[in-house]
Amino acid sequence: MSEAVAPQSEAPLIGAPLIEAPLIEGPLIEAHKVTRILPGIVPTTLVHDVDLVVGANEFVAITGPSGSGKSSLLYLLGLLDMPTSGEVLIEGKATAHMTEEERALARLTMLGFVFQFHFLLPELTVRDNVMLPMRALGRLSRNEMRARSETLLSSLGLADHMGKRPDQLSGGQRQRVAVARALANEPPVILADEPTGSLDSKASEQVFEVLQDLVRGHGKTVVAVTHDLAMAERMDRQIELLDGRVVSDHKHAAARI
Repeated sequence: MSEAVAPQSEAPLIGAPLIEAPLIEGPLIEAHKVTRILPGIVPTTLVHDVDLVVGANEFVAITGPSGSGKSSLLYLLGLLDMPTSGEVLIEGKATAHMTEEERALARLTMLGFVFQFHFLLPELTVRDNVMLPMRALGRLSRNEMRARSETLLSSLGLADHMGKRPDQLSGGQRQRVAVARALANEPPVILADEPTGSLDSKASEQVFEVLQDLVRGHGKTVVAVTHDLAMAERMDRQIELLDGRVVSDHKHAAARI
């Protein structure tokens, strides 16, 4: 199947805004002394005493060897898991004492997720998969949700595939559908867990360029776990983990050139 992506200048990648979003000042995500211990006969520390701040319009790689806590940290930052101790703040708001409904609303409005294995629902069309977060948030009519889904898919080069099911698409196309779904409610932050890990080199480059365009062209923040160090070096900032600890957090001066 063709893997061509429509030129990014042909359409606004994120479509029309759902609402007039206020200008966000200050950090988008903060972790303060965050630790996650997996209970058991022998407790396992997944993340240990992590402090970090992620701001607007950042392109951040989280790297480290297998088992270093990369995905665990991403899930904590995305409120998909809760720390054993410490605190995660989203737009300055502490989350430890939020109800699950409040955390779910924060995920729907502030965060979009892209995983290594796209997790598209196989029984739904591509269009309906992208509509799912909008249905959960409940701010748009069905016609508005459908129109936004189609705008997002078209801007990602998938205009001819909206009525197909995920199993009728290539791996790279499915991952672009996952990106469209992550953008459905126009969150300021996209969290990606090995988004190119299951793709060939051509599809990986196309997905990377889509994520890069979200930052460069549309002011989003993208935080991506990756084992691909060459890809990480092309991002603006690299956070390296070892045994659940941040051992390096530095910016790549030439990344935006």
